[in-house]
Amino acid sequence: MNKRRKQLLRELGLSPIWHLKSDTSEQNEISASSLTEIKGSILPPADVTKDTQDSQPIHLMNWDQLKSAVSGCMSCPLSQTRTHTVFGVGDENANWLFVGEGPGAREDAIGEPFVGQAGKLLDQMLAAIRLKRGDQVYITNIVKCRPPNNRNPSSGEARQCEPYLTRQIELINPKLIVALGKVAAQNLLGSEDSISNLRGKIHHYSGIPLIVTYHPAYLLRALPEKAKAWKDLCFAQSTMQSLR
Repeated sequence: MNKRRKQLLRELGLSPIWHLKSDTSEQNEISASSLTEIKGSILPPADVTKDTQDSQPIHLMNWDQLKSAVSGCMSCPLSQTRTHTVFGVGDENANWLFVGEGPGAREDAIGEPFVGQAGKLLDQMLAAIRLKRGDQVYITNIVKCRPPNNRNPSSGEARQCEPYLTRQIELINPKLIVALGKVAAQNLLGSEDSISNLRGKIHHYSGIPLIVTYHPAYLLRALPEKAKAWKDLCFAQSTMQSLR
């Protein structure tokens, strides 16, 4: 090998890569270590070119990709104690979107939101304004995994789940959102106001009208507040009619 070529290879970081294979013939051979360097500099890592659902940004996911991402999510401690993730249920082109705070014990066991006593009351509330689950109605929660002992989800847990909920809302594109309870209302609106201050007004989430009412689980413990919830539902119904 001439001096100029050796210098060039050295400048490229590829030297030494030649050795004398026999006394009678000078043959060129790339060493294993240099081959690794060359491959690494030319070929991208396998996971860079691999087109998988996991690599898809959440804000670009379709329904199937989003459900898969939620099912496999391990982003916060709630994933360590859940039985099932609770994605949501209903009409994926719904006009009405109802958002609660998080799954309870029965929801965690089954994997569907609002299936316990609070769910039965929600179905009755829907029926009172001539709606029913799955027909122009979609139901989900701020977080997709059950907080232990049915506590409120922490702000950190809500932030981890926020991209999933945001994408759900984008895909559904509802005409009206109903926030069920303080946790849902405060997270959707980025507010610390009490539910009494948030009720009876039209708020907006990304341009979508949003109305606040009590969570059905709270109404089971505070029966006199059902009259206020009924008033909220009538307000929601009249708001929806004005949007058509």
